[in-house]
Amino acid sequence: MSDDRRIPTTSADPVARRVLVDGRVQGVFFRETCRREAGAHGVAGWVRNRADGRVEAVFEGTPEAVEAMIAWCRSGPPQAHVDAIEVNEEPSTGVVGFRVAPSI
Repeated sequence: MSDDRRIPTTSADPVARRVLVDGRVQGVFFRETCRREAGAHGVAGWVRNRADGRVEAVFEGTPEAVEAMIAWCRSGPPQAHVDAIEVNEEPSTGVVGFRVAPSI
């Protein structure tokens, strides 16, 4: 009799990235659209406006989902004009859900 037990597969360990988006990214529904995109990709974290005119976000989830959000940030919603983004690795904290945070 053969042993047909299988090792269960698990998804990749979650990753986290902090993203700063520069350009015409405030007043163009960037944060709300980002929240919806994050929900569609199953990404946790937050997004907020910064006093310097940039948008800041932290994304946490599977590597593929986080990369999809970073790719989305490169263009943002239709009304936005993204000049540059900065991406930094963050420690994964196990945050649940995605929210629009208060501006700083």
